[in-house]
Order: sequence, then structure tokens, then C-alpha cells
Amino acid sequence: MSKHASRWPSAVLFTLMAALAAAIPARAAVPGVTPTTVTIGQSSALSGPAAKLGAEMRDGALAYFDYVNSKGGVNGRKIVLKSLDDGYEPDRAAANTKQLIDKDNVFALFGYVGTPTSNAALPLVAKENLPFFAPLTGAQSLRAPFQPNVFNIRAGYVREMEKIVENLEGMGMKQVAVFYQDDAYGQAGLDAVQMALKKHRLTVMGTVTIERNSVNVAAAVTKMRAMNPPAIIIVTPYAASAAFIQAMRKDATSLPYFWNISFVGSQSLAEALGKGAPGVMISQVMPSPWNDKLALIREYKKLYMVKPGRQPGFVSLEGFIAAKAFVEGLENAGNNLTRASFNKGVESMGHFDLGGFVLKFSPSNHNASDYVELTVIRNDGTFMY
Repeated sequence: MSKHASRWPSAVLFTLMAALAAAIPARAAVPGVTPTTVTIGQSSALSGPAAKLGAEMRDGALAYFDYVNSKGGVNGRKIVLKSLDDGYEPDRAAANTKQLIDKDNVFALFGYVGTPTSNAALPLVAKENLPFFAPLTGAQSLRAPFQPNVFNIRAGYVREMEKIVENLEGMGMKQVAVFYQDDAYGQAGLDAVQMALKKHRLTVMGTVTIERNSVNVAAAVTKMRAMNPPAIIIVTPYAASAAFIQAMRKDATSLPYFWNISFVGSQSLAEALGKGAPGVMISQVMPSPWNDKLALIREYKKLYMVKPGRQPGFVSLEGFIAAKAFVEGLENAGNNLTRASFNKGVESMGHFDLGGFVLKFSPSNHNASDYVELTVIRNDGTFMY
């Protein structure tokens, strides 16, 4: 220490130290948490061929968050959801995740939509040690090996494919073809199909791919028709699925059975297919959004349909359920909210009944549901269970 510094009055030193402390960002504070708010971040498709999936996931969650905020929030904190558009592209999702963490300083990541986009966020999730809650994907990459910050509220694609293959086996099928998206989502679906088929001693007679965010199905249809499969399992979102099914059915002399998994966006697919929708089959990981016997559905419809023009749907219901589970985790974490206390709060849920739909979290299990049901689109565009 210099002889000059030692002669400064203590009052001056105190003032200088206080000013220096004020100038340093408060990084020790819990990111995204203030006495009155908790800010969480979402990257999802709000534009492009998968835009309805992102919008419905976000809007379903906001319906419940807005309700909770109107009641004063959780432990006096209102929930702020920052949603960024990634167009269902992993590079944009990675950039959005970095922005949400570095610039928006979010507490947690919530409701990402898609396998490639969720996978793009995982390295930053691990690096920053923050919760990654309720991604809209059933990929194994989000389930195994166990990841302490990842919490899934939906059944995985393996479970969905097992249900579909069980149905196909019951119909006497021995072989199926697969039309899938040429990326992490499509590969996750194909892997799940192959696991399920092997278990039931069925085989894949052939596969055809399409690029992500493309609806150019002409080449895929030509290849698929040459195989003449009795059934086709489709692993693409609604726009590509609709284009493929329509093209396969046009001027066809024989028609295969078409199966989609839940990520397709069921209502969007039915709307896109129009008169060609009846008979298309879809596995679902959420209960029927029209089953008013469930208290959960009555609550969801009451809060979600406050805004004019909204209709019940599987994806918005999933967003709503994700929000309810997230709020439960916040409540269990207590007033002294940290990322660690939130994780423990979610793990302490145990058997959490949301009103006819049950989630089960524990310290060793972050995959809260294995619920899968099979549906068929009716002539009027509704869904038969």
C-alpha cells in the first residue's frame, strides 16, 4: 500500500468502496429472480412450417402463468416468460439460448419445441447449471442418460412407438415403412420405431426422408409408392406430414395406413388435410382437451379460451400442464428461490395430480409421465380415442 493511500480519511475510503461495489454487477444474486418477479426463457418455432406448435405451447403456458400472476404470483413473485423465435432451426435455438442466459439473465428455460432445438440448448444448460423444463419432445437425448437439470412432463417417443407397433401387430402387420425428417427429431423417431419393431418382431421394409422445414415431398412419395407398404409411420411436423399424405393419396390405387406421433401437431394436421384427414392415426401423450369430466380440462378451457378465437388442443394443453407443474415446483422451492431449490421442489412433487392427469417426479426420475393413447381423426376433424 502506498503512503498516500494510508493517509486517506476513512470516510473517503468508505465512499470509494461503496461506489466500487455499486459498479460491479450483482452476479452473486440468483439469475432471473427479484423480490417481485421470476423470469424464464423459451426458444420455439413462432415462424415457419412448425409455427403453430410454438405459438400453442407458449399460449397454453401463458394462460396459466397469467392466472397465477393475477393472484399475486408465487411467493410474491410474478412469472415473466420471454419467448424467442427459432423457426425450428437448431442454430437459431442455440443463439436464442445464449441470449436468454447472457443478456436476459433468465432463471430457467421452459417449453422448448422440438428435438434439434432442445438438443442445441443442452450444452449451455449443463454449463450454466440451470433448469430445462418441459421440452416439447420425446427424444431419448432428453431422457437418457439422466440429466439433473432436465425435467420432462410427456412420455418419450419409445413409449409412443411401442403403442403404435402394438396396434399394427394386432392388425396383422409384419412390415412397415417410415417417412421421417432428416435431423435429430427424425432420427429419434426412427430409433424408437426400430426398438419397438424389434420387440414385437416386425421389420422396417424401407425408409424415406425429407429435410427439416421442407414440404417438397415429390421424391419421397415416388420412393414410398415403389415400396407399396401396408402402413407408414410418419415422423415429421404437420406441414410436411399433410403434404406427404395428400400426395400419397392422390390417384392412389391402394392406400396404406398412416400413423403420426404426438409432435406432429394434431389439429394443425387435421386442418391441413381437410377432407383427407379421416382415418389418419396419431399417438397422443396428453389427455383429450375435450374431456370435460377431468377437472384439469375444465380449468384449462376456462383459462385458455378467455381470448376469443381460441380452440382447445393437445399442444396448448401441454403448455398449460407444463406451466402448472412449473408453478408447483416454484411453490415447493419456497421463498428463498434458487435453481437448486427449484430442482428439489420439482423432485419433491412425488405423485402430483393436476386434476385427472398425474405427473410423478423424484430425485432419480425426471420423466414424469408415460401416458400414451391412440387416436384416429374422424370425418368432422375431431379425434376418436
